[in-house]
Amino acid sequence: MRGGGFEFEEFVAASGPRLLRMAWLLTGDAHLAEDLLQTALAKAWPKWRRIGQEHPEAYVRKILVNTHTSWWRRHWRAEVPHGELPERAGELDAYEGVDLEQSLAAAVRRLPPRQRAVVVLRYFEDLGVDETAGILGCTPGTVKSQSAKALRTLRAALPAREADRCE
Repeated sequence: MRGGGFEFEEFVAASGPRLLRMAWLLTGDAHLAEDLLQTALAKAWPKWRRIGQEHPEAYVRKILVNTHTSWWRRHWRAEVPHGELPERAGELDAYEGVDLEQSLAAAVRRLPPRQRAVVVLRYFEDLGVDETAGILGCTPGTVKSQSAKALRTLRAALPAREADRCE
């Protein structure tokens, strides 16, 4: 100890097992717990001169919880094993997405100008009804009706896909 606080290595040696147990309780997995603790310690290291003087374990615990929370929000939850394999899908057409995209673009270009503008603003630019109405200088009701007409026309113009018919 220097200056009333722990050196980082001393802290890790003294508190590491307790912090690892906490990380394991958070994750439920030994390997993830080790990764979580390592990440928390890596975040604490640059701030050690400040946090090492008072309650470093409390600070690192908070880092553990916050890091685990961000991992939980960000990452896909682990795979769930099943006893049976799922049915294998038919052969995939590598060009199906391109064909659909080209068909959609052509169908949008065939829409009347007002409907085309509504579709582009609402669905490609992801604007709300009121924002679209403001840009086009019309009422929200007009945007909704033009949108409904355009979508009906596009559905009729595009080829139905097998996956869509099954749902």
